[in-house]
Amino acid sequence: MYPKQRQELLLQLLAQHGFVSYRQLAERLGVSEITVRRDMKALQDQGLVEKAFGGGQVAKVSSELPYMHKRIMQIGEKSAIAKAALQHIEPGMTIGIAAGTTTWMLAQSIVGFRDLTLLTNSVNVASELCRNGYADILLTGGLYRTPSDALVGPVAERMARQFRTDVLFMGTNGMHIDHGLSTPNLHEASINRVLMERAAKVVVLADHTKWGIEAMCSFAGLDEIDVLITDKLPGDAERQALQDMNVHVVETPVPVASDSLS
Repeated sequence: MYPKQRQELLLQLLAQHGFVSYRQLAERLGVSEITVRRDMKALQDQGLVEKAFGGGQVAKVSSELPYMHKRIMQIGEKSAIAKAALQHIEPGMTIGIAAGTTTWMLAQSIVGFRDLTLLTNSVNVASELCRNGYADILLTGGLYRTPSDALVGPVAERMARQFRTDVLFMGTNGMHIDHGLSTPNLHEASINRVLMERAAKVVVLADHTKWGIEAMCSFAGLDEIDVLITDKLPGDAERQALQDMNVHVVETPVPVASDSLS
């Protein structure tokens, strides 16, 4: 196994299990602990993981990780959230789907709904919808931006303003009671704002790791969303605050994996 492949697998294990010891990682990867420490150092230099006593964990930062890395993080949580989001789709709707890895998983799950019109600023989302047999897909165009793989900028915003959606599904990099929804990039904050303004209902899809993160650009207060679908809330204070804001919260707990590391 090449170092890059090994590091991808290591990152996936950390994302799935949280903290993992060097010994556990070495056993799962079939390499020495020295090799694991070397790979951890490489990932740490990229800002992807944090060293902890005896092992490592995924870095919890407000800066952006590469799209391919984000796709493998919290897979179980994102899948459960995406399935719960399907309850907000009805045949004949015009649906907005903002760029993101959880919304990408939602796009994979949208199957069998008739007469949908779909608007997105994500090539990845559009590809999944096309693969599922949908033809009425409106792609905003605009500047292609990595690491989120989103279409942003004046062209994307101008296109988005031409349409009214029944429901918008969107993710977020950060979620905070006071700071609201946020992203590290000004252009993404701007297109997210436009998509929200053109939607009759806004549904945010965000797993628990987004709580407490305050990225650079806030694009909406939590009181501006209608529904939050998450795997779990941090505590009663957040639950009460959201209730006071009239945000409908759907929690989708993920069953404990049977193949946990030992």
